[in-house]
Amino acid sequence: MMDKKFCNKTMVMGLSKHLKVLIVVILLANSYLIYSQETDLSQQKVAFKVPSSFKLQIPEKNDLGGYLGERYHANLTNRLLKVDEKGLTAGFVKRPGVHRWIGEHIGKYLETASNTWAVTGDKQLKDQMDRIAATLMNAQLPDGYLGTYLPENYWSSWDVWVHKYNLYGLLAYHKVTGNPQALEVSQKIGDLLCLTFGENKGQRDIIKSGTHVGMAATSVLDPMIDLYMWTGSSKYLEFCQHIIRSYENPDGPSIVETLLREKRVDKVANAKAYEMLSNIVGILKLYRLTKDERFLNVSKHAFDDIVSKRLYVTGTTSDHERFKDDFVLQADTAAHMGEGCVTTTWIQLNMQLFSITSDLKYFNEIEKSVYNHLLAAENPATGCVSYYTPLMGVKPYACHITCCLSSIPRGIAYIPFLNYGKVNNHPTVLLYESANIKDRLTLNKDHHVPVEMQITSSFPQKGIATILVKVPRSTTFTLQLRVPTWSKSFTAKVNGKTYKGTEDDFVKINRKWKTGDKIAIAFDMPLTILDGGQSYPGYVAFKRGPQVLSVDKTLNASLVTSSKNYLPSTISNFKLLDAGQQLPPNWKGSQAYFVLFGNKRGTTEKLLLVPFADASQTGGEANVWVPTTKTK
Repeated sequence: MMDKKFCNKTMVMGLSKHLKVLIVVILLANSYLIYSQETDLSQQKVAFKVPSSFKLQIPEKNDLGGYLGERYHANLTNRLLKVDEKGLTAGFVKRPGVHRWIGEHIGKYLETASNTWAVTGDKQLKDQMDRIAATLMNAQLPDGYLGTYLPENYWSSWDVWVHKYNLYGLLAYHKVTGNPQALEVSQKIGDLLCLTFGENKGQRDIIKSGTHVGMAATSVLDPMIDLYMWTGSSKYLEFCQHIIRSYENPDGPSIVETLLREKRVDKVANAKAYEMLSNIVGILKLYRLTKDERFLNVSKHAFDDIVSKRLYVTGTTSDHERFKDDFVLQADTAAHMGEGCVTTTWIQLNMQLFSITSDLKYFNEIEKSVYNHLLAAENPATGCVSYYTPLMGVKPYACHITCCLSSIPRGIAYIPFLNYGKVNNHPTVLLYESANIKDRLTLNKDHHVPVEMQITSSFPQKGIATILVKVPRSTTFTLQLRVPTWSKSFTAKVNGKTYKGTEDDFVKINRKWKTGDKIAIAFDMPLTILDGGQSYPGYVAFKRGPQVLSVDKTLNASLVTSSKNYLPSTISNFKLLDAGQQLPPNWKGSQAYFVLFGNKRGTTEKLLLVPFADASQTGGEANVWVPTTKTK
């Protein structure tokens, strides 16, 4: 960054004084914009010891279109720009806040807004987040306290938790804007936490300073690792190690030891999913700093257990906010399933695991969650969010500020980190959505080449995409294409040469690329029939490509109740028929499919299915699981 600024200044020598000032201001502003868009972490003092197989960073440009792009930009216009600014800041402007965890929302907003502005450069969003960040930073007390409690209640209930989210938000804001006050305020928070909690005389037990067997407070581990990496101050790393030790305090959650021994998340503490997963994300990042294999094993055990026994078909987990017994996956509104905070934190965990290993089994879970439960939790028409998002029933969308209504937008803001990136140092297309991408490839130590990729796609309606490559000069490099785990037929053609892909792997195209080269990609979009399992025996669900489909009763006026309708019990060879033309004019989304539906009168009806992520947007009951004749 310093070299770039020096070069920029030398360019304006000899110009008029006022013109010099104007150009320097423009160039410096541009430097910050480039810094934000590339999510450049070079200003951090500490790097991970475990190298990244997948770099979690946004390229210079990643302008998303298509289905994900529409939902991503709706998150900006319908949610972020309409957020209640006074509601976010009220608990800090005038303490105490109206409820115990009111302070968490501003940090979630700032992280979401920072990541979104880094991609979009939206001026209205920048002005908004500048105002909100300034209000938060100016509310910090001289000793570093930045909670929403009165002194007699400091460090009780959700107070540490609130400081955790302030760290998330302020560090993200600092990363994309370079604002020095945001880092200074974060350091004061870190210093106060280190002073307050520990094992020395007069210090508090952090386990006793938060709910859910201390897991709410100890989840500050994650952003404290980030603070250590930004500052290089060893006391923050020692604080993180203290948290690991505190898990084994009397009445502590014993997260590490229990997962190493039991390999089951439902056996940890009180099985509270959100707080536990947030801790595990921090534990995994601590592995990346220390190379302590126990921490990696803890994360892998949690992943394996959740995927095999506790994950819904739409890529979320939790029932009444907790991990339940093996294969208990009740999906109606009464189960309070799929807490939005859990969905987003589950994606975070898989992002870290994929970053470390580049193992596609982790990315497959990201894709499943994003295309299904994450997007399903935010109404595409209004931007309102559901705290819990049932597979059976009406999604309870709301527009006010509360826990998960702040978390789901945060998860959606991660999408530009995921559609494209460098896997094992090779540029890689991971999700086949339309996008305009600009990146810089490092071919060797002294050889850097800009590259552009214009992706035109019909996905997820069709398995067809074209990538137009642009480079300033002919350049040899390997471009990777992810072959989805659900695709049985994948081909990529470049200038007459065909590359065939194997499911759950990468197609690697190594060649001398020149501007104008096109990659024509085609893959199948198979229909998969999902079994209802232990919780829904005799029921089935439909999955097309990565998308789980759902019945929306507002689009199926002829249906009576789900208990009086059924599908044939043998439907393994069934094919979906396109029904997009049947959607009403105000419907957000263009995908709909007919499936033949048998009723108990012996006649055949048409059942209209839409992606679960689109269902219930107009307030109708939406059911993923559909009964078959086996349920009679």
